[in-house]
Amino acid sequence: MTPSIRSGKTIKATVMNVAVLALMTTAVVGCNRGIKPVVNDPVKLMQIAQPISVLQPVFNVDVGNKKASKKDPLALQVGYDNAQIVTASRGGDLMGFDNAGQRLWSLNVSDQITGGVALDSLSQTAVISTRGGKVMAFDSSTGAKRWEQQLSGSVLAPALIANNRVILSANDGFLHGLSLQTGQPVWQFATQVPAISIRGAAAPTLLDDKTALLATADGRLHAITTDSGLPQWSRRIGVGMGSSEVERMSDVDGMPIVDNNQLFAISYSGQLIGIDLASRQVMFVNELASLKAVAVNNQQVIGTSLDGKVVAYNRSNGQILWESNVLAYRELTNPVMIGNYIAIGDLDGVVHLFDPATGNIVSRVQTKGALTNLQVQGSRLMTQSTSGQVAIWQLAR
Repeated sequence: MTPSIRSGKTIKATVMNVAVLALMTTAVVGCNRGIKPVVNDPVKLMQIAQPISVLQPVFNVDVGNKKASKKDPLALQVGYDNAQIVTASRGGDLMGFDNAGQRLWSLNVSDQITGGVALDSLSQTAVISTRGGKVMAFDSSTGAKRWEQQLSGSVLAPALIANNRVILSANDGFLHGLSLQTGQPVWQFATQVPAISIRGAAAPTLLDDKTALLATADGRLHAITTDSGLPQWSRRIGVGMGSSEVERMSDVDGMPIVDNNQLFAISYSGQLIGIDLASRQVMFVNELASLKAVAVNNQQVIGTSLDGKVVAYNRSNGQILWESNVLAYRELTNPVMIGNYIAIGDLDGVVHLFDPATGNIVSRVQTKGALTNLQVQGSRLMTQSTSGQVAIWQLAR
C-alpha cells in the first residue's frame, strides 16, 4: 500500500522507509528544494524450487472499484461467517453472497465506502462506513437497511461489533460506541490528534470479553469498556524521533493482536512490542517499522516492514529467529497464519506462503490487483484487492 500523509488536506507520498518519507514530505510541503526520493523497484519473484499445494480457490468475484485511486488505496475487507459473505467496493456497492458464491442481494450506498465490512453473525448485521462520516447497518441476509448514523469524522477501518455495541475509530481522533440495535451514540472518547499522521487507522479489537482495544495516530493503545466507553488504561507504543513533525510520526495503523494473554503491536515509527497482559510487563521491544498488523503462532511473532522485509521473532523474548528479503519493496500486506503456514500478499496480487520453521516460500496463489490486507477465518483465507477482486481460498487437505 502507498501511505499518504494526513494534515488538514491529504498529501500523497510514496514511501519505502521512514527516512524516505521524511525527504518526500520535505520536498512536497517544505521549501521545494527539488529533493527527489529514492524509490526502490520491487524485487523480482524467484521461482519456488519444489512448490507444494497449500490453498485451493473456492470463491472469486469482482465487486468493482469505480472510484479507486492507486495513490490512495483503502484496505476494505470481506465480511464473512459460516453462512454468508458480504463485500463492499470503494464506489459504494455492497453485496451479499452465500458460501457457494451465489449472490443474494446488492445495493449502492451513494457514497464512497471507506471502512468495512464488519459482520456480526449472531445479529446478522453488516456495518460499513463512508467517506462522509456515515455509519450504516444492514441485515446481512437480505441487505435491508437497519439504521444510519452520522459521525464527526470519517472512519477508515472496519468496526468492531461486540456486546451490543458498534465500536469505531474516526479520523478526527474520536472513538465511538454505538448501539448495535439502533445506531444511537452510547459513548464517545477523545484522543490526541497529531498535526501530521499517516492516512489510515487500525481496526478496533477485543482485549477481553468486556474491553475493546483501540490504536490511535499518536502511537497509543487505549483499553476501553465496550458497554460504557470507560477508559481502563492507555500505553504509548510508537515513539517517533527526529527534529520535524514528519520524523516524529508514530501511528499504530496495524490492528493490535491479543493471543494467549499476550499483546503484540507495531508502529510506523519502528517499535514492535510484546506485553504480558497478566503482569502488564513489557516482554520485549524490537525495531521494525510497519503499518500492518503482525501475526502470531505458538512460538513466533511475524511482521512485515515498510521496505518489504519479513521477520519472525521469538514471541517470549523477541529474539530474531529468521528474516527474509526475498519480497523487498513489494508493498506487503499483514502476515496471517493459515494452517501451519504464514501467508503474505503483495502489490501484484500474489499471496506467498512461508514455512514458519525456515522462512522459505513454499507456495503461491494469485489474484488480480494489489493486496492491502489478508484475513483468515478457520481454514479459509480471504483477500480483497484494490481493483475490487474478492477471492477466498480453502486450506488444502
